[in-house]
Amino acid sequence: MSKTTTRSRGWQGALLKVLGGDDFELTVTRTEVVTDHYVRLGFTGGGLLQKRPLHPTMWIRMWFDDAGRLHQRGYTLVDADPAADTFDIEFAIHDGIAARWAQQARVGDTITVTVMGSKFAMPEDVEGWLMAGDPASLPAINSLLDAISASDRPETPARIWMEYQHDSDRTLPLRTRPQDTVRWIPRERDGGALVDAVRAEAFDASGHFGWVALDSVSTRAVAASLKGDYGVPKKSVKAQAYWVPGKSFT
Repeated sequence: MSKTTTRSRGWQGALLKVLGGDDFELTVTRTEVVTDHYVRLGFTGGGLLQKRPLHPTMWIRMWFDDAGRLHQRGYTLVDADPAADTFDIEFAIHDGIAARWAQQARVGDTITVTVMGSKFAMPEDVEGWLMAGDPASLPAINSLLDAISASDRPETPARIWMEYQHDSDRTLPLRTRPQDTVRWIPRERDGGALVDAVRAEAFDASGHFGWVALDSVSTRAVAASLKGDYGVPKKSVKAQAYWVPGKSFT
Protein backbone atom coordinates (compact mmCIF):
# COMPACT_ATOMS: atom_id res chain seq x y z
CA MET A 1 0.00 0.00 0.00
CA SER A 2 1.21 3.48 -0.91
CA LYS A 3 0.80 6.19 1.71
CA THR A 4 2.12 9.67 2.39
CA THR A 5 2.30 11.20 5.86
CA THR A 6 2.81 14.63 7.37
CA ARG A 7 6.56 13.97 7.81
CA SER A 8 9.28 15.74 5.85
CA ARG A 9 7.10 18.44 4.27
CA GLY A 10 9.67 21.16 4.90
CA TRP A 11 8.85 24.85 5.16
CA GLN A 12 5.89 24.60 2.77
CA GLY A 13 4.09 22.14 4.99
CA ALA A 14 4.81 24.18 8.12
CA LEU A 15 3.53 27.35 6.47
CA LEU A 16 0.32 25.70 5.29
CA LYS A 17 -0.41 24.50 8.81
CA VAL A 18 0.24 27.97 10.27
CA LEU A 19 -2.14 29.46 7.67
CA GLY A 20 -4.89 27.04 8.61
CA GLY A 21 -4.64 24.35 5.97
CA ASP A 22 -6.70 21.22 6.65
CA ASP A 23 -5.24 17.76 6.04
CA PHE A 24 -7.24 14.81 4.73
CA GLU A 25 -6.37 11.25 3.75
CA LEU A 26 -7.69 10.16 0.37
CA THR A 27 -8.14 6.54 -0.68
CA VAL A 28 -7.94 5.38 -4.29
CA THR A 29 -11.15 3.68 -5.41
CA ARG A 30 -10.49 3.19 -9.11
CA THR A 31 -7.93 3.83 -11.86
CA GLU A 32 -8.48 4.70 -15.51
CA VAL A 33 -6.05 5.26 -18.36
CA VAL A 34 -7.70 7.97 -20.51
CA THR A 35 -4.88 8.32 -23.06
CA ASP A 36 -1.21 7.38 -23.24
CA HIS A 37 -0.47 10.69 -21.49
CA TYR A 38 -3.48 11.08 -19.19
CA VAL A 39 -4.65 9.11 -16.14
CA ARG A 40 -7.78 9.50 -14.02
CA LEU A 41 -8.08 8.18 -10.46
CA GLY A 42 -11.15 7.96 -8.23
CA PHE A 43 -10.96 8.78 -4.51
CA THR A 44 -12.91 8.88 -1.31
CA GLY A 45 -12.31 12.22 0.37
CA GLY A 46 -11.78 11.28 4.02
CA GLY A 47 -14.31 13.93 5.06
CA LEU A 48 -12.95 16.64 2.75
CA LEU A 49 -16.25 17.50 1.03
CA GLN A 50 -18.10 17.35 4.32
CA LYS A 51 -15.87 20.07 5.78
CA ARG A 52 -15.07 22.18 2.71
CA PRO A 53 -17.84 23.50 0.40
CA LEU A 54 -17.48 22.58 -3.26
CA HIS A 55 -16.99 25.28 -5.90
CA PRO A 56 -15.96 25.33 -9.60
CA THR A 57 -12.20 24.82 -10.16
CA MET A 58 -11.79 23.63 -6.53
CA TRP A 59 -8.28 22.28 -6.03
CA ILE A 60 -6.23 20.51 -3.39
CA ARG A 61 -2.53 20.11 -2.62
CA MET A 62 -1.43 16.48 -2.84
CA TRP A 63 1.75 15.32 -1.07
CA PHE A 64 4.04 12.95 -2.99
CA ASP A 65 6.99 11.07 -1.52
CA ASP A 66 10.35 11.51 -3.23
CA ALA A 67 13.05 9.52 -1.42
CA GLY A 68 11.58 10.29 2.00
CA ARG A 69 10.83 13.95 1.32
CA LEU A 70 7.32 15.11 0.51
CA HIS A 71 6.51 17.57 -2.27
CA GLN A 72 3.14 19.17 -2.96
CA ARG A 73 1.35 19.52 -6.29
CA GLY A 74 -2.03 21.15 -6.93
CA TYR A 75 -4.88 19.23 -8.59
CA THR A 76 -8.51 20.07 -9.41
CA LEU A 77 -11.41 17.96 -8.14
CA VAL A 78 -13.33 16.26 -10.96
CA ASP A 79 -16.99 15.14 -10.83
CA ALA A 80 -17.15 15.66 -7.08
CA ASP A 81 -20.11 14.23 -5.14
CA PRO A 82 -20.37 16.05 -1.78
CA ALA A 83 -23.01 13.66 -0.43
CA ALA A 84 -20.79 10.64 -1.04
CA ASP A 85 -17.53 12.52 -0.36
CA THR A 86 -16.04 11.18 -3.59
CA PHE A 87 -14.30 12.73 -6.59
CA ASP A 88 -11.76 12.01 -9.32
CA ILE A 89 -8.35 13.55 -10.01
CA GLU A 90 -6.87 13.70 -13.51
CA PHE A 91 -3.12 13.63 -14.12
CA ALA A 92 -1.38 14.86 -17.27
CA ILE A 93 1.53 12.45 -17.57
CA HIS A 94 4.99 13.96 -17.88
CA ASP A 95 8.19 13.12 -16.04
CA GLY A 96 7.66 13.85 -12.34
CA ILE A 97 6.87 12.39 -8.95
CA ALA A 98 3.11 12.95 -9.18
CA ALA A 99 2.84 11.33 -12.61
CA ARG A 100 4.84 8.32 -11.46
CA TRP A 101 2.63 7.96 -8.40
CA ALA A 102 -0.56 8.20 -10.48
CA GLN A 103 0.65 5.58 -12.98
CA GLN A 104 1.55 3.15 -10.20
CA ALA A 105 -1.50 3.79 -7.95
CA ARG A 106 -3.77 0.90 -7.08
CA VAL A 107 -7.19 0.64 -5.44
CA GLY A 108 -6.74 0.99 -1.67
CA ASP A 109 -3.65 3.22 -1.85
CA THR A 110 -3.84 6.36 0.30
CA ILE A 111 -2.37 9.82 0.03
CA THR A 112 -2.42 12.90 2.26
CA VAL A 113 -3.72 16.20 0.88
CA THR A 114 -4.00 19.74 2.23
CA VAL A 115 -6.88 22.07 1.42
CA MET A 116 -6.28 25.81 1.68
CA GLY A 117 -6.65 28.83 -0.55
CA SER A 118 -8.99 27.36 -3.16
CA LYS A 119 -11.83 29.75 -3.95
CA PHE A 120 -13.75 30.93 -6.99
CA ALA A 121 -17.17 32.57 -7.33
CA MET A 122 -18.95 32.38 -10.66
CA PRO A 123 -19.35 35.89 -12.10
CA GLU A 124 -22.78 37.29 -12.91
CA ASP A 125 -24.08 39.00 -16.08
CA VAL A 126 -21.33 37.65 -18.32
CA GLU A 127 -21.82 37.88 -22.11
CA GLY A 128 -19.28 35.17 -22.81
CA TRP A 129 -16.19 33.38 -21.54
CA LEU A 130 -12.63 33.41 -22.85
CA MET A 131 -10.60 30.43 -21.60
CA ALA A 132 -7.03 29.36 -22.29
CA GLY A 133 -5.56 26.15 -20.94
CA ASP A 134 -3.82 22.85 -21.60
CA PRO A 135 -4.18 19.23 -20.40
CA ALA A 136 -3.05 20.22 -16.89
CA SER A 137 -5.92 22.70 -16.59
CA LEU A 138 -8.51 20.64 -18.49
CA PRO A 139 -10.28 19.55 -15.26
CA ALA A 140 -10.74 23.16 -14.17
CA ILE A 141 -12.02 24.21 -17.60
CA ASN A 142 -14.52 21.34 -17.58
CA SER A 143 -15.72 22.35 -14.12
CA LEU A 144 -16.33 25.88 -15.41
CA LEU A 145 -18.26 24.60 -18.43
CA ASP A 146 -20.36 22.43 -16.12
CA ALA A 147 -21.01 25.42 -13.85
CA ILE A 148 -22.06 27.62 -16.77
CA SER A 149 -24.48 24.91 -17.94
CA ALA A 150 -25.94 24.69 -14.42
CA SER A 151 -26.29 28.48 -14.06
CA ASP A 152 -29.31 30.65 -14.81
CA ARG A 153 -27.67 31.55 -18.16
CA PRO A 154 -26.65 28.16 -19.57
CA GLU A 155 -26.62 29.54 -23.12
CA THR A 156 -23.57 31.74 -22.38
CA PRO A 157 -20.87 30.80 -24.94
CA ALA A 158 -17.21 30.08 -24.28
CA ARG A 159 -14.26 30.60 -26.61
CA ILE A 160 -11.47 28.20 -25.64
CA TRP A 161 -7.84 27.97 -26.68
CA MET A 162 -6.34 24.60 -25.73
CA GLU A 163 -2.62 23.91 -26.02
CA TYR A 164 -1.50 20.34 -26.69
CA GLN A 165 1.83 18.51 -26.72
CA HIS A 166 0.71 15.06 -27.88
CA ASP A 167 -1.76 14.11 -30.61
CA SER A 168 -3.76 12.12 -28.06
CA ASP A 169 -4.33 15.30 -26.03
CA ARG A 170 -6.86 16.36 -28.65
CA THR A 171 -9.03 13.35 -27.78
CA LEU A 172 -9.32 14.35 -24.12
CA PRO A 173 -12.92 14.85 -22.91
CA LEU A 174 -13.47 18.60 -23.19
CA ARG A 175 -17.09 19.25 -22.14
CA THR A 176 -18.01 21.82 -24.73
CA ARG A 177 -21.57 22.73 -25.68
CA PRO A 178 -22.89 23.59 -29.19
CA GLN A 179 -22.42 27.32 -28.54
CA ASP A 180 -18.73 26.93 -27.60
CA THR A 181 -15.75 27.24 -29.94
CA VAL A 182 -12.39 25.50 -29.40
CA ARG A 183 -9.00 26.11 -30.97
CA TRP A 184 -6.43 23.36 -30.38
CA ILE A 185 -2.97 24.91 -30.60
CA PRO A 186 0.24 22.80 -30.67
CA ARG A 187 2.80 23.76 -28.05
CA GLU A 188 5.38 25.54 -30.17
CA ARG A 189 7.92 28.26 -29.38
CA ASP A 190 7.56 27.56 -25.64
CA GLY A 191 3.89 28.48 -25.73
CA GLY A 192 4.26 31.38 -28.14
CA ALA A 193 1.95 29.77 -30.72
CA LEU A 194 -1.03 29.89 -28.36
CA VAL A 195 -0.25 33.43 -27.24
CA ASP A 196 -0.13 34.56 -30.87
CA ALA A 197 -3.41 32.77 -31.63
CA VAL A 198 -5.16 34.57 -28.78
CA ARG A 199 -3.82 37.97 -29.87
CA ALA A 200 -4.79 37.35 -33.50
CA GLU A 201 -8.47 36.79 -32.62
CA ALA A 202 -8.96 39.90 -30.50
CA PHE A 203 -12.35 41.62 -30.48
CA ASP A 204 -14.29 43.86 -28.12
CA ALA A 205 -14.93 41.51 -25.22
CA SER A 206 -15.53 44.06 -22.48
CA GLY A 207 -18.57 42.11 -21.27
CA HIS A 208 -16.73 38.78 -21.09
CA PHE A 209 -14.91 36.93 -18.33
CA GLY A 210 -11.41 35.59 -18.92
CA TRP A 211 -9.91 32.49 -17.31
CA VAL A 212 -6.30 31.49 -18.01
CA ALA A 213 -4.21 28.59 -16.69
CA LEU A 214 -1.10 27.74 -18.71
CA ASP A 215 2.61 27.80 -17.99
CA SER A 216 3.75 30.87 -16.05
CA VAL A 217 5.05 32.83 -19.06
CA SER A 218 2.07 32.12 -21.31
CA THR A 219 -0.40 32.81 -18.50
CA ARG A 220 0.95 36.33 -18.03
CA ALA A 221 0.98 37.00 -21.77
CA VAL A 222 -2.55 35.76 -22.42
CA ALA A 223 -3.96 37.58 -19.38
CA ALA A 224 -2.32 40.79 -20.62
CA SER A 225 -3.84 40.28 -24.07
CA LEU A 226 -7.33 39.72 -22.67
CA LYS A 227 -7.08 42.98 -20.76
CA GLY A 228 -5.24 45.01 -23.38
CA ASP A 229 -6.42 43.62 -26.75
CA TYR A 230 -9.88 42.38 -25.81
CA GLY A 231 -10.79 45.06 -23.29
CA VAL A 232 -11.78 42.62 -20.54
CA PRO A 233 -11.73 44.51 -17.21
CA LYS A 234 -8.93 43.52 -14.86
CA LYS A 235 -11.42 42.31 -12.24
CA SER A 236 -12.92 39.98 -14.86
CA VAL A 237 -9.71 38.11 -15.63
CA LYS A 238 -8.75 35.14 -13.46
CA ALA A 239 -5.23 33.95 -14.28
CA GLN A 240 -3.19 31.35 -12.46
CA ALA A 241 -0.04 29.66 -13.77
CA TYR A 242 -0.27 25.88 -13.45
CA TRP A 243 3.38 25.13 -14.13
CA VAL A 244 6.77 26.70 -14.84
CA PRO A 245 8.60 26.07 -18.15
CA GLY A 246 11.63 23.86 -17.66
CA LYS A 247 10.28 22.37 -14.45
CA SER A 248 8.05 19.37 -13.92
CA PHE A 249 4.46 20.29 -13.00
CA THR A 250 3.40 16.75 -12.21
